[in-house]
Amino acid sequence: QFLSAMPVDSEIGMAFVFVQHLSPDHESILSELVRRYTRMPVREVTDGMRVESGCAYIIPPNRDMALVAGTLQLLEPTAPRGRRLPVDFFFRTLAMDQRERAICIVLSGTGSDGTLGVREIKGEGGMAMAQTPESTEYDGMPRSAIATGLVDYVLTPAEMPAQLVEYVRRALADT
Repeated sequence: QFLSAMPVDSEIGMAFVFVQHLSPDHESILSELVRRYTRMPVREVTDGMRVESGCAYIIPPNRDMALVAGTLQLLEPTAPRGRRLPVDFFFRTLAMDQRERAICIVLSGTGSDGTLGVREIKGEGGMAMAQTPESTEYDGMPRSAIATGLVDYVLTPAEMPAQLVEYVRRALADT
């Protein structure tokens, strides 16, 4: 719903990075799923890949990912499975790299991964969105993010793109 409603050819200057929870030995089908709903180029991340506007990036299985100087860095996970927080880790590096230009979106998922990252993004002046819990399959992650009181917009995935484009045009026009 999010990707189907996202205008690809608008000149909004955004890239999309998808971080999901995966079993280390499970092959991701997210790249194929994303390709079905967008005309953006979809790339599975390789270490050191430079982020380009208008592209979608997918984290590979069994990796943590950081954004450093506009490049995606892949790391061996240090925490054991079940204790890893790949969304928080990525959001933290996104906040440090992009500061007030950082935007995070917390979608359906179990647990609280993403919540600490929302705090980091907001601490740097960025923007946070979360999926309405009623529209999720798993509402743990969005509910946890919303409970911080820091989420700027709580929307269904279909409503997010219009608000995202408006936010970028209004708040980040000069950057």
